[in-house]
Amino acid sequence: MQIFEEFGNTDVEGVDSTNACYGGTAALFNCVNWVESSSWDGRYGLVVCTDSAVYAEGPARPTGGAGAIAMLIGPDAPISFESKYRGTHMTHVYDFYKPNLASEYPVVDGKLSQTCYLMALDSCYKCFCSKYEKFEGKQFSISDADYFVFHSPYNKLVQKSFARLYFNDFLCSASSVEKDGREKLEPFSTLTGDESYQNRELEKTSQQVAKHLYDEKVQPSTLLPKQIGNMYTASIYAAFASLLHNKHRTLVNQRVVMFSYGSGLSSTMFSFKLQEGQHPFSLSNIAAVLNVSEKLKARHVFTPEKFVETLKLMEHRYGAKDFVTSEDTSLLSPGTFYLTNVDYMYRRYYAKKSTEGMTNGKTAGCKNQSLANGY
Repeated sequence: MQIFEEFGNTDVEGVDSTNACYGGTAALFNCVNWVESSSWDGRYGLVVCTDSAVYAEGPARPTGGAGAIAMLIGPDAPISFESKYRGTHMTHVYDFYKPNLASEYPVVDGKLSQTCYLMALDSCYKCFCSKYEKFEGKQFSISDADYFVFHSPYNKLVQKSFARLYFNDFLCSASSVEKDGREKLEPFSTLTGDESYQNRELEKTSQQVAKHLYDEKVQPSTLLPKQIGNMYTASIYAAFASLLHNKHRTLVNQRVVMFSYGSGLSSTMFSFKLQEGQHPFSLSNIAAVLNVSEKLKARHVFTPEKFVETLKLMEHRYGAKDFVTSEDTSLLSPGTFYLTNVDYMYRRYYAKKSTEGMTNGKTAGCKNQSLANGY
């Protein structure tokens, strides 16, 4: 808020949306609804999805990552919602949750969480298809979308998810899939829903028969999730950014289907229709501003031991007060806001790394600028 205050703008309507990995999507829907409503006053909306995915010691820890995605919301955008097709599934389940408020590590039931993800995917897809048929007068299948983008805890689940959509198409209308796919999936056609989630042969076979379509319709969106790991709320939008990076020259008039999932659980399948747009809000300029390749190259390599050491420091400081952070900002990009200290009343203070001394996008030397905070 201090950034808005600095420029005399306190007429800001905004809230934090916290809902596991679904929070960013909830914020996006709220912002789009505002722009489309009678309350809209002509200003842009801004959605920021950010998280760090950290886990206690164990098999989940290597999947963690951290990231942030910002989206500007306004009229006549090159990326437009097809809101009438939106399908949502919400239910109450303890698949991933944080009951211990003294720790940022979650309690995770891995097997249940994967099953919940796939069940939610099935439900959202059926709802999405039903609404598409209602408004368009014809059945929807994966051939009616050019790309699919998934919330990406880890890439294997993304592969399983697209294969699941292929299997759903087979069950709904066998003629919508290729002959080879029909023949290989036929032995699984009598499985109940619960049986199908646990059947390893179905999982393997469906991925095999859907692979050529996965490579075409999903793989272009997997770059950042694979390179960074799970980013919770930012995960699905980092995947979408990967698609823009890889395919922005050929996305005009293309439909992109998105699946957002957050444990607990909340999930929605929705779609975008893309146009080139006008500069600076063109797909080509968005891809240029994202600058994905250079940002990936600018990362710094740390050993697993250093990573574990950093997590131990985070454990010590989580929920703590009256401490000062490291003054070393050499690894931060110019313009980055960072925490400087937390006082005895838990008030947090930040500074912004200066952009002075930058030459051709590189930092020759920086000094820090304090930012009043704590309220």
